[in-house]
Amino acid sequence: MDTTDPTIVFDENGVCNHCHTHDEEMRKKVVQGAAGEKKLDEIVSKIKEQNKNNKYDCVIGVSGGVDSTYVAYKVKQLGLRPLAVHLDNGWDSELAIKNVENICRKLDIDLHTIVLDWNEFRDLQLAFLKASTPDSEIPSDHAIVVSMLETAKMIGVNHILTGYNVRTETHLPAEWSQGHFDWGYIKNVQKQFGTVKLKTFPHLTLFNFLFPPYGKKFINILNYIEYSKKDAMPILEKEIGWRYYGGKHYESIYTRWFQGYWLPTKFGYDKRRSHLSSLVCAGEITRDEALEELKEATYPPELQKEDTAYVLKKFDLTKEKLDAILHAPKKSYWDYKPYGRIYRTGLFKALRKMYRTLKK
Repeated sequence: MDTTDPTIVFDENGVCNHCHTHDEEMRKKVVQGAAGEKKLDEIVSKIKEQNKNNKYDCVIGVSGGVDSTYVAYKVKQLGLRPLAVHLDNGWDSELAIKNVENICRKLDIDLHTIVLDWNEFRDLQLAFLKASTPDSEIPSDHAIVVSMLETAKMIGVNHILTGYNVRTETHLPAEWSQGHFDWGYIKNVQKQFGTVKLKTFPHLTLFNFLFPPYGKKFINILNYIEYSKKDAMPILEKEIGWRYYGGKHYESIYTRWFQGYWLPTKFGYDKRRSHLSSLVCAGEITRDEALEELKEATYPPELQKEDTAYVLKKFDLTKEKLDAILHAPKKSYWDYKPYGRIYRTGLFKALRKMYRTLKK
């Protein structure tokens, strides 16, 4: 990590706040060895008991990426009966689609695909680009979370097992991406820059934002096993024919383009710094290996050109209009009246006090 994170802080030994956070989160949330196996067994037993009369006992998300694929693989080993949820936002690569199909077919997992209204979603993504914040992936992330919550409610289960894990996902600066659960932020960006009313887009409410419904429902099972990406990938390739797609979250064409081209070009943010730093702290690669990787292009320049042409076609934009957006003044999450502003006022404390009183 470096000062492309404008709020980064280094201690007297040159260690940044993100590395300290990684160590703290590891102590708090990661349970390893026999203790981790015991904890996971307890979780699995509870899920099975609560859902013994249901067709499914949990929900998992599948994107075609390594983390979610390994969760699917592990969940079946544990004897659970998951329903897999995939959000189709119109940007899946062919490889991602094949990975998802292989996962579900070879592991005998039912798949529930939620297809976003393209007219709405296209307009929302374009609005986020015009907003000039580094958060254009927020709409997809928001919809994925809500889709899993709604699916769990639909089939009557209380547990959503995810591929998030502390070891490899703790170095992302808030300045690079925030507001994932903030519908106020999303709808205000759309109101200012969009042209289509969001009638079907899945979203959380202000109440959900203040009192999150996902805290106890989401279980990050990779925090209870000896999980290593570099060890997991060959297992998945051999067992279910999974194939690597070239970078973290690059199973989505838009994510590949946004993280690999747009963010570095417009903002100077290279998310590989975050991802590689987490892997260094996890002991999966060395710092020197990470620095060597950063010397390479984010992804092949010719593919960047192909992806840019594809984005122009999907958004029905000219290169000139996209360049105008690219060079527009940079903005942030806080410029669009997000729900997050409530945390900065006494109103949130008052609402929380009132909520606790009503619950009693």
